[in-house]
Amino acid sequence: MNPTLPAGSSSEPCADRPHQEPSGEECPQGAPFREELPGIVAGLLESCRDPETFHHVNLVGLPSREAVARLLEGFRRILFPGYFGDQEIDHTNLSFQLGIEVNRLFDLLSQQITLSIRHECRRYQNICTQCLDRGQREAVILLKKMAGLRRLLADDVRAAYQGDPAAKSFDEIIFSYPSLAAITAYRIAHELVVQDIPLLPRMMSEHTHSLTGIDIHPGARIGRHFFIDHGTGVVIGETSVIGDRVRVYQGVTLGALSLRMDEEGDLLRKSKRHPTIEDGVTIYSGATILGGKTIIGAGSIIGGNVWLTRSVPPGTTVLIEPPQLRYKGDKID
Repeated sequence: MNPTLPAGSSSEPCADRPHQEPSGEECPQGAPFREELPGIVAGLLESCRDPETFHHVNLVGLPSREAVARLLEGFRRILFPGYFGDQEIDHTNLSFQLGIEVNRLFDLLSQQITLSIRHECRRYQNICTQCLDRGQREAVILLKKMAGLRRLLADDVRAAYQGDPAAKSFDEIIFSYPSLAAITAYRIAHELVVQDIPLLPRMMSEHTHSLTGIDIHPGARIGRHFFIDHGTGVVIGETSVIGDRVRVYQGVTLGALSLRMDEEGDLLRKSKRHPTIEDGVTIYSGATILGGKTIIGAGSIIGGNVWLTRSVPPGTTVLIEPPQLRYKGDKID
């Protein structure tokens, strides 16, 4: 301690007078604000005892959001070999590279599936037995589907190329189109839904939603040759059913009408709440289609900004009445 300083003073320069010339005077020591921190911690601990708040204490581990991002990157490397990652791949080392990726995916995927299953067991107060075995088994089931998913996604790439005159090549679509990234994540997550894996599918879809602005619930059922043009703001709800060769533009919502509440006050989550879009339908930007009983017939065209809560027969074109525009001159009298 500097013997020339008065008691309670600091030897550090005064930081709260940055515009004054140094005078040699030292700032007094600041108030002990850190002493307030134990009280803050005590308040947080007390709030954790409140049954109306949420915490995840004394429970099994959760799947990791960072691991989910790594999983999706790993899946992209095996679904589109040579496009992603920093290794050049040829037919000589393809088997080696795929073997490395599949082994990594198996370890990480089985771990995250196991955590999802354990969490669900604890949530419903069930005894969790053989969770690790089931996690590995379900990981193998999903990995066995990858060859078929490659063919399905190849059809989606062709749909994008045929539907977008601005696309210069298949490579450009695979490398850069956010819609293909969202559809790829959806098709993986949907298979996990089919396998009845909790939590993990939604984590995958929401991670991709945050990156692309495209929100596809993994529970939706989407057919082949699917294309989302531009994509920002697209929302496809959980019980939506979409046929083959459907094209959707930015800002489209396939949503639910407001639901009545059941006797226990819980939403009717198991009902069909979102529309059915049959084969060959085109839905232009900003259109909103709502309701579980709403069916858009095959080959129909739904124009931009249309609001639909009723079914339309096959081959129907639905357009909003053109607005009346007013033009004013540059000068005002």
